[in-house]
Amino acid sequence: MPGSPKVLIAGAGPVGLTLANELVRHGISVRIVDKAAQRTDKSKALVMWSRTLELFDDAGYVGAFLSAGLQAHGAQISTGKQVVARVSLDLIDSRFAYGLMIPQSETERILEERLAAAGVTVERCVELGGFTDRGDSVEASLIAAGGARETVRADWLVGCDGAHSTVRHGLGFAFEGSTLQSRWALADGHVTGLEPQDHLHIFWHRDGILAFFPIVGDRWRVVADLGAGEGEGGDTDPTLDDINGLMARRGSPGIVMTDPIWLAAFRINERKVKDYSRGRVFLAGDAAHIHSPAGGQGMNTGIQDAFNLAWLALVIEGAARPALLDSYSAERSAVGEKVLRNAGRLTEMATMRNPLLQDIRNTIVRFAASFPQVQHKVADQLGEMDIGYPESPLTAASGQLPDGPKAGERWPHRLAGGAGGCRFTVLGPPDLVAGLVAKFPRLAVAAPGQSAADTMTLRLIRPDGYVGFAGGPQEAARAEAYLAALAC
Repeated sequence: MPGSPKVLIAGAGPVGLTLANELVRHGISVRIVDKAAQRTDKSKALVMWSRTLELFDDAGYVGAFLSAGLQAHGAQISTGKQVVARVSLDLIDSRFAYGLMIPQSETERILEERLAAAGVTVERCVELGGFTDRGDSVEASLIAAGGARETVRADWLVGCDGAHSTVRHGLGFAFEGSTLQSRWALADGHVTGLEPQDHLHIFWHRDGILAFFPIVGDRWRVVADLGAGEGEGGDTDPTLDDINGLMARRGSPGIVMTDPIWLAAFRINERKVKDYSRGRVFLAGDAAHIHSPAGGQGMNTGIQDAFNLAWLALVIEGAARPALLDSYSAERSAVGEKVLRNAGRLTEMATMRNPLLQDIRNTIVRFAASFPQVQHKVADQLGEMDIGYPESPLTAASGQLPDGPKAGERWPHRLAGGAGGCRFTVLGPPDLVAGLVAKFPRLAVAAPGQSAADTMTLRLIRPDGYVGFAGGPQEAARAEAYLAALAC
């Protein structure tokens, strides 16, 4: 889509593609550019967790992902000889109670094809050369293959351009954190000898972790910690013999890989910016935060950044005040900090080398996993069910409520396939709902098919599926004031 878009997106990975799809779904013009000649053909980010699936479901297009992925229903941790713990992902408090194992190549394909069907083509071999925030717009320089330059003026610029983000560098934001000293090996190939095949298999061996993640059929992702100085070759990619040797030493007997699709070595970075935006420029995904792959939270966190940032549509449409956008950095930076901390703890626990500490860890984890409430909590944390915005400027403290989600918490029910568009869904007594929708038609829409229990409370559900306001019917004036503070 040449010309001057409302939003220019740099980076066409899962985060940039999700943001583009959501903005286009809300009628906002976008251009999305990427310096790569084609989308990735690697499995890369492999799991789509429950909360992400819920958001795609609310948006109306989760089905394509479900058809292309494999449901993982559990995780097993063992030493190779003895099971330490089993976690059932069926315990996740979601209508998608599992991890969807889907290669990033497939995730990008689905998102790019959907975007193309809406009339927007990813502009490939096009690099963001620089930008200037003019106050009322952003002026950006685009460099095409061969060096041709184009100056583009957009209302907003979003950097979804990864760990080496040009947008982040242009803002001058510090990417604070560190690179872990341990080296890791990754392999994607065909594996036999693992059962059940719909589980993640994690081996806590004396020499380090060995983890298996199902992809489809007999194809698995294998990841192993090599320590800071184990073996020769520095950061050179492992061979198939290296991987099979690791599996023979650390796994249970009989596990073998053949026909590898991808072999790579990597190190873990844990870094994050403090602020996710300045002026008319925003950061999302790896451009704002990178962390350990433990728990598979990275891509999911970035996609959820995109759903949150799609609130841009309310401001662009003129339905909400620009101050609404101030909530993005406050909310998502706090989530990024939490994900960084949790992933770091999981990595530290899995990679400890001291045999005595390993025995203590195994004993504690085995004991804790015997309690159903602990199992449930772990499953919900993996599924990202515990993400909320209790301290957000958009969260109005709940009054006296019966059971149910409070302000700042996730709304567990489907939002009618995105029928409400980029508006608040109002639930409550029909007369109060009708009154609020009539006063704020550009901000609010009535929830279809309310139950009797819904009429005992008054709730405003944000477009990204979190409760903004919750109170009793007698607090209708507070709900009206909440919407009035956002409305133009």
